[in-house]
Amino acid sequence: MKDFARKYSSHIAALIAAICLPCLIYGCRTAGQASAQKWELIWSDEFKTPGLPDPNKWSYEEGYRRNKELQYYTKARRENARVEAGCLVIETRKDDFEGHAITSASLHTRDRASWCYGRVEVRAKLPAGRGMWPAIWMLGINPPHRWPACGEIDIMENVGFEPLTIHANIHTKAYNHVIRTNKGNKIEVSDPSKNFHVYAIEWFEDHMDFFVDQTKYFTFQNEGTGNDTWPFDKPHYLILNAAYGGSWGGQKGVDDSILPQKYLIDYVRIYKSK
Repeated sequence: MKDFARKYSSHIAALIAAICLPCLIYGCRTAGQASAQKWELIWSDEFKTPGLPDPNKWSYEEGYRRNKELQYYTKARRENARVEAGCLVIETRKDDFEGHAITSASLHTRDRASWCYGRVEVRAKLPAGRGMWPAIWMLGINPPHRWPACGEIDIMENVGFEPLTIHANIHTKAYNHVIRTNKGNKIEVSDPSKNFHVYAIEWFEDHMDFFVDQTKYFTFQNEGTGNDTWPFDKPHYLILNAAYGGSWGGQKGVDDSILPQKYLIDYVRIYKSK
């Protein structure tokens, strides 16, 4: 009986090794991914072609944009935004480019793709250090409404002085940080500057759920009171950016000795409900 048990145990151990070893070596993409039974992929960028990001999918913000941030966003400059080794790299640099001390990139899908409802999923590894403020977010295409009435969905924000904390927020006319009514939550994760995580929302007509990997940590409900509280019945476009300093990123000062910093995005996937 003992020989049988030892033999049986060795077979189980071999089976587990056969399943797990490839994941340990290559890094399996499983946690937090959309269920094939529930979601259908409708748009993606897997970042497989080296060089500048696909211009059919991505455009750029340029200049100094918002929140008193210190970085200058460049357009189609490989030093700040490029695809290499299977990832989109957004690099924040101290390089005095054309007289701008700090440069970075902000990519968006406006005028190329926008979505209303579904699952938005981004697998990323974040930059680190005091002053960094990477984000994955969406803005509404909702004329004639301007921010915040157009709607903003913050799928992921992280600030360098809280390196393990991931934030989710929504902004509307009724709920926004300017009047201190914004709705959101935060979660602590294993070091997001050393580990890839999946940041996602699942967006429905009556609510929106926010995830890191397989953990849901925030839900925002449609109150049924109109655009002031729920502008999320209109299309929104996606933004990926790495800010530096500013009203939140620089709240506890900045440290330019950390630069350059790389923000790595493994993939972006958009799904619709089946």
